[in-house]
Amino acid sequence: MNRAVITGLGFITSIGNSKATVLENLRAGRHGIAPFPDWAGPECPPKLMGTIKEFSFPSADFEDWTHPAEYRLRRELMRPMTPNAFMSHCAMKQAIADAKLDDTMVSDPRVALICSTGGSPTMLYDNLQTMTSRGVMKCQPMSMVNSITGSLYINLVNTYKIRGGAMQTASACASTAHALGFALDHIRLGRRDRVFVVGAEDPLSLSILPFACIRALSTQSDPELAPRAFDVARDGFVGTGGAVALVVESLEAAEARGAGVYAELKGWAESSDGYDVFAPDPSGAGLARAMRDAIADAGMQPESIDYINAHATSTPPGDAAEITALRQVFPEGGIPKISSTKSLTGHGLSMAGAMESAFSCLAIKEGFTPISAKITQLDPMCEGVPVVTKPIDFAPKRVLKNSSGFGGANVALVFESFAT
Repeated sequence: MNRAVITGLGFITSIGNSKATVLENLRAGRHGIAPFPDWAGPECPPKLMGTIKEFSFPSADFEDWTHPAEYRLRRELMRPMTPNAFMSHCAMKQAIADAKLDDTMVSDPRVALICSTGGSPTMLYDNLQTMTSRGVMKCQPMSMVNSITGSLYINLVNTYKIRGGAMQTASACASTAHALGFALDHIRLGRRDRVFVVGAEDPLSLSILPFACIRALSTQSDPELAPRAFDVARDGFVGTGGAVALVVESLEAAEARGAGVYAELKGWAESSDGYDVFAPDPSGAGLARAMRDAIADAGMQPESIDYINAHATSTPPGDAAEITALRQVFPEGGIPKISSTKSLTGHGLSMAGAMESAFSCLAIKEGFTPISAKITQLDPMCEGVPVVTKPIDFAPKRVLKNSSGFGGANVALVFESFAT
């Protein structure tokens, strides 16, 4: 089967809106969490968000949005966009430039797009409110596009003239991890030469605040204390938005054009817990199956993995289930170094798998290990688990990336330093 490599990355995240800034902040363990002004009142228990700098979406009208000048688009391209679609355009523009692709390489019929988002509740609410209060004929013409979850792929196909197929995945917080797995299958089977994988979420209240109703969001007001995966005092996740894009390419296509490579995507697997709509199976059995199968799919043994980028959102049951799963997969005393980059960025929801896979590729290429930030006291459940809490001199070569979502959706991905 064909080999798949990562040749381009693009970022709009709480820790930076460029590869260079993201890399600098990842290396330094510098987080992007801040108080969110919309949640300042006593009626709103959550207080923090992974904030996106240089972008602002104060209303549903794109003419009110602010953003860096280099991402300016023509009016006809902006009108159907949601905030997440616009940021995904920006991240994809970066990834295309990073991979050194020209327009013909983007719009080729053998190039596809797989993306994920939870949609834009803010745009949906605005359009439905207009329809119900003023009448359907008062809705702006593009409301049908920017009110649906599929707005992300619709806009990216239109903007970048994607012709090799486009789709969105929907498995909650495992969505873009699934997208990367499907992209790997496309490449392996020779169906496509190149696949763009993009994840994006609105950095707005209506996209994140609903998680408070299930007590999943941290109520800390100090951004130095949340989120803190694996800490004994963790109390939930901090949400974030933004967009991340990866270029997944066949090795043959990459070599033919002399492309640079961050890492090879070696294997993947999925599983379901079959346990609950919200809570992870505390036995960790489902995630353990996904990890074992992904490692086997990569042609490796568990002891080959030397770093794990954990799903670890900082919820007490979620982190515990993942540690329990790790103990089932790796031999006694052989759990690799592990960290949760969500402690730096916040939880990107459906885009988390893509964002943290991109971080993993940077770690492999640049030779550093990201940390789990803000830990003051490790949970006793982590005894014997090498959680990386401060910068260390270690360059991972083989990385396992875990993702899990509502309904017990689990995905594991394996990345390896590139060798011809």
